Amino acid sequence: MKFNKWTIGLAAVGVVSLASAAKADEKLSAVQSALSSTTISGYVDTSTQWNFGTGNVDNPQYAYGAGKADGFNLNVVQLSISKPLDESEWASGYKVDLWFGPDANTLLTSSTGVANDLTIKQAYVALRTPVGNGIDWKIGVFDTIIGYESSESPNNPNFTRSYGYSIEPTTHTGLLGTYRVCEEFSFSAGIANTFGATINGRANPPKAESYKTYMASVALTAPQSWGWAAGSTAYAGVINGYNGGGSLPNFAGGTQNVAGNQTSWYMGATLATPVTGLKCGASFDYLDSFSTGPGVGHDAYAIGLYTSYQATEKLSLHARGELLTLQDSVAPAATTSDNSQVWALTGTVQYDLWQNVISRLEFRWDHGDEGKYFGGSTANSRKNACMVAANVVYKF
Repeated sequence: MKFNKWTIGLAAVGVVSLASAAKADEKLSAVQSALSSTTISGYVDTSTQWNFGTGNVDNPQYAYGAGKADGFNLNVVQLSISKPLDESEWASGYKVDLWFGPDANTLLTSSTGVANDLTIKQAYVALRTPVGNGIDWKIGVFDTIIGYESSESPNNPNFTRSYGYSIEPTTHTGLLGTYRVCEEFSFSAGIANTFGATINGRANPPKAESYKTYMASVALTAPQSWGWAAGSTAYAGVINGYNGGGSLPNFAGGTQNVAGNQTSWYMGATLATPVTGLKCGASFDYLDSFSTGPGVGHDAYAIGLYTSYQATEKLSLHARGELLTLQDSVAPAATTSDNSQVWALTGTVQYDLWQNVISRLEFRWDHGDEGKYFGGSTANSRKNACMVAANVVYKF
């Protein structure tokens, strides 16, 4: 082993031994090797938003939308540290996603159950076992396996979240395995503590010992031989378990508690088209909530349709239409309906002028089909809610 002149000089006067220096160099080399495959990334997500009208007490209750009307917003800062799995048979790695800012409160992963501006979004150990084509495992806290949209705003076609995303689980603490049968087909299955996001949460005693949350999904990808449809994807999944702190929008002053046993069903697809740069998508979410009690929504479903067009290298256009129905929900003050039903249309223009920056302008219209859900008091309530927002995200 080669030593630098400084180490040799210290050894000559008896300050260090060459044997201990060799061991120190070996440890340092091991640390450097581990760090060399670690990546650090993330983003800073900001926005400004204007909601039309003055009755902005009760705005549409989609995820991460509360408290952002008529002002400038820091949404979230994500810091990701990870070592991805390599191609070896017994590969190992990890991923940690940290959230800082107001959206971290909404995620509600805190193990204390108290919302705060710093939370863990994901933190898992990744492992591979050489069974067949290899099973990839996640052990710890990981994102939910269903949904058309991501918790990470830069990965979505629109700035605001859909109602489908808003009724889905977000994260789980448990074990998830994924197996790729071939390039066109893969499936996942897992077990977690609860349906909800609270890290290390447990099912309602005395169920914690035996009652867990179970999940499974399948993914299909169209092969290259399908011509213009190549790369199209279809996905389906189901999650069943106990949710200790779930909530749904009721459009009558915020959200309603739906803690209890829940099952979430999801189907989604993205279709490539013969038109270069044009993709279409669809999603369906159905949430069965078995909670009981006055004012508790039992079932909810959301349908979403998506269109994205990459007009130029920098310019892309995105549209989303959706319907949310909450069955047996709290009836808003201005209606006697048993159901809350809302239609929404969102249009987004994205132009990436600066390097590493996503810049978007978005218009969103929500319409109450069964009653006047928006605007605060009964006197100010209305059937329509409109907003325009600008979103700027720096990715590093």
